[in-house]
Amino acid sequence: MSGEDKRVHKGRVAFGAMDEVVFGRHAAEAIPEQLDRLGAVSAFLMVSGTLNRETGEIDKIRQAIGERCAGTFDNMPSHTPREAVIAAANQARAAKADLIVTVGGGSITDGAKAVQLCLANDVSTIEGIDAIRVRGGEEPPLKAPHIRQISVPTTIAGGEFSHIAGVTDERTHVKQMLRHALTIPRAAILDPWLSVHTPEWLFLSTGIRAVDHCVEGICAREAHPYSDAQAIKGLSMLTQGLQRVKADAGDIEARLDCQIGTWLSMAPLSGGVPMGASHGIGYVLGGGFGVPHGYTSCVMLPAVMRWNKPANAERQAIVAEAMGHPGKDAGDVLDDFIRGLGMPRSLQDVRVGPEHFDQIAEQAMRTNWVPRNPRKIDGPAQLREILLMAA
Repeated sequence: MSGEDKRVHKGRVAFGAMDEVVFGRHAAEAIPEQLDRLGAVSAFLMVSGTLNRETGEIDKIRQAIGERCAGTFDNMPSHTPREAVIAAANQARAAKADLIVTVGGGSITDGAKAVQLCLANDVSTIEGIDAIRVRGGEEPPLKAPHIRQISVPTTIAGGEFSHIAGVTDERTHVKQMLRHALTIPRAAILDPWLSVHTPEWLFLSTGIRAVDHCVEGICAREAHPYSDAQAIKGLSMLTQGLQRVKADAGDIEARLDCQIGTWLSMAPLSGGVPMGASHGIGYVLGGGFGVPHGYTSCVMLPAVMRWNKPANAERQAIVAEAMGHPGKDAGDVLDDFIRGLGMPRSLQDVRVGPEHFDQIAEQAMRTNWVPRNPRKIDGPAQLREILLMAA
């Protein structure tokens, strides 16, 4: 047997431009230390509107950074619409910000990544985002961000560990990708106490998004030992941690385990391992049908696993074992796990009906991830098979 016939791991692990991750610390303590470290004197806050208006948490942060607070933007809707990105970018530009600090969920984190690119490339209109978005998998020529961000996530989908942002064009209801190596935050601060304010459904469902990163990373054809090691550990921590948070919302240790599990879940993406059809279909359900980010994974992941099983049963066995059920069918294990957290389990549950399946299948074929699914997807008809399994 020649060397070409054997399965040899090939890959490239890109260590992104994040300096550090701080975990188990209160944000109001850790953020001023980051400003000192980075020499920032004009920090622009992009934060959760709920946290800003209904709790004292953002006030604590503003007080902690004092005169270095250049302004606050707290109106980023879910799925990061272009309009809100431009509003935030123009406000940050007017404030002469030298750093963006995000406190909130994935839409805010992604919004700040997009703002970085808008500031660096003089984009000040909604249409201007066309000039900086990815097309056909290729980044356009971009000026590198010079105003970077630090992120304090309150959900656990993992976007703070990525240099990719999803921004929704509300004219077409399509979620589009923006990407640059320097849009990844310079630091992430994992504050488990802050996440107590996150609604249960949002924390748990974004946790399933992180589970999806682990699972699709483990099951990918391009999986390799570096990404496996972290994804398997992350999946184990998330499985146990999410169940503990469901049982006791005040379990801070379990919340931190979920946050660290989410950090580990991003290793496949940073290691060049692609996601699959769950992520590809999820992009369409989010941008086109307003399904919350985490719910897309709750609904699609078990169906995708079952459809893929003929192509990767050995890899799926690793998933079932990491989740504490060796020898069981991974699709069934995920189905039971998601149901046990009280999350939606069908497209019907998220108000998406069969009349939409052709449209979803056509759009999903154009995403970056569907062509990389471990069981080859040749066209929309196969995506319809998966959608029917999730109906």
